[in-house]
Amino acid sequence: AYIDALPFIRGEYVLMGDADCTYDFRQLAAFMERFHDGYEYVMGSRFQGYIEPGSMPVLHQYFGTPVTTSILNFLYGSRFSDIHCGMRGITLDALRRMDLQSHSWEYASEMVLKSVRMQLRTTEVPVRFLKDEQGRLSHHKRSGWSSPWQAAWINLKAMFIHGADFFLYRPGLLLLFMGLLLTVPMSLGPVTVGPITFSLHWMLLGLTLCVLGLHGIYVGALARLFSDYSGETRRRWLTRFSYTRSVVLSAVVVAAGAGLGIPLVVRYIHSGFRLSAIFPADHLAIAGLLLVIGGFMNFTFTLAIHAAAANLKRK
Repeated sequence: AYIDALPFIRGEYVLMGDADCTYDFRQLAAFMERFHDGYEYVMGSRFQGYIEPGSMPVLHQYFGTPVTTSILNFLYGSRFSDIHCGMRGITLDALRRMDLQSHSWEYASEMVLKSVRMQLRTTEVPVRFLKDEQGRLSHHKRSGWSSPWQAAWINLKAMFIHGADFFLYRPGLLLLFMGLLLTVPMSLGPVTVGPITFSLHWMLLGLTLCVLGLHGIYVGALARLFSDYSGETRRRWLTRFSYTRSVVLSAVVVAAGAGLGIPLVVRYIHSGFRLSAIFPADHLAIAGLLLVIGGFMNFTFTLAIHAAAANLKRK
């Protein structure tokens, strides 16, 4: 309904609420006051207002809603107290820019998290939540015991999908740092710290961490691009990875990595195509392999981000 009604809305503000008599629409004045104060998204909060005894299942009130709200706040750095409140308000302009896509329970989370992504001026107002009218069963009760769990999973899926960069970009930076910490010091040979000698096998672990880290960083950057509503992220990444400079840098890095592997290839040929002992050239070759992989990944990321940016710009 909130998607199909967009072409027919004539007012400046859109106020939403479940039409099952569980919300007190006499409290709309509080929403309008916030709009007149300059806020673009006004979220109702049952926990800041009043929850009539028996109106909300105990599992929802003390576990489901607080947990999913906390997860969203943690992922997006927001400070909501009730993301599933069915009473909320938004300016018509912001609602159109949100380009909402959800057709199920996740609409509640999608609207909230996009308000954060769009950096809308947001606030909360307390609302009253009342029991169902006598004889009426809520959708969850009619659908059975699994319905609330399905709704929770659908909402979590929306949070994770729209917050993909949280699980990719930041962990990627950490993995890359750890990988470089293992790889770079051993590029010229084994390193001994106390009773432990770090050699080729540790370096291979560092190489793996670096590759995983670079993958997370690049895919996370693309995820950020698709959740960019201001265009600032797109401009920043295109500046950092300008096509010509990035392609040239990738080529230089790949060439340097291939060059570091030459001593190992020469020794391999001179030894009758057998490697029986570990030499410093082996460590250089691993460092060179990392440069080759990193350079190629940087090249493909440059192509992908410029293609994505061009497509988003057309839209």
